[in-house]
Amino acid sequence: MESVSSVLLCLGSNLGDRLTMLKRAIQLLGGHASVRVVRSSSVYESEPWGLTDQPKYFNIVVEIETVLTPLELLKTVKDVEQQLGRQPSEKWGPRSIDIDLILWGSHCMRTPELTIPHQLFRDRAFVLAPLAEIAPAAVDPESGMTVTALAGRVDAGGLVQIADPLFS
Repeated sequence: MESVSSVLLCLGSNLGDRLTMLKRAIQLLGGHASVRVVRSSSVYESEPWGLTDQPKYFNIVVEIETVLTPLELLKTVKDVEQQLGRQPSEKWGPRSIDIDLILWGSHCMRTPELTIPHQLFRDRAFVLAPLAEIAPAAVDPESGMTVTALAGRVDAGGLVQIADPLFS
């Protein structure tokens, strides 16, 4: 019997119809035979991070269950991004859709293709606020801190919660 893993993903979009792009990404993820979407956070609007001269982002965190391995899931999310028109761009540049693997239970992994937990999530309010909404007790396996504790350490100024979750 295959083992089912709970995984937390962060999705973001700042080009085109951002809300539709997030909804479509959730639909495509949930349509995969080996992925079940469990729940999602509310949508949060945030200033761009890294490269700041671009439109604001909509971000959500989605909890999924999967029997895929981390690298198989990475391929799946990259396929979803491609289906939704994601084009190669500069680092932290504007994008129609971005899907990052944030936490995979207590699993830690470092390969050239993938790092779990996501290496920058602890510094990003646009990840931590929606993550704390749906998984406040989740623990970062590297720091041992809960998501709630991590979220309390970042500046959430400029982050705006938009009421309706995309999937509940």
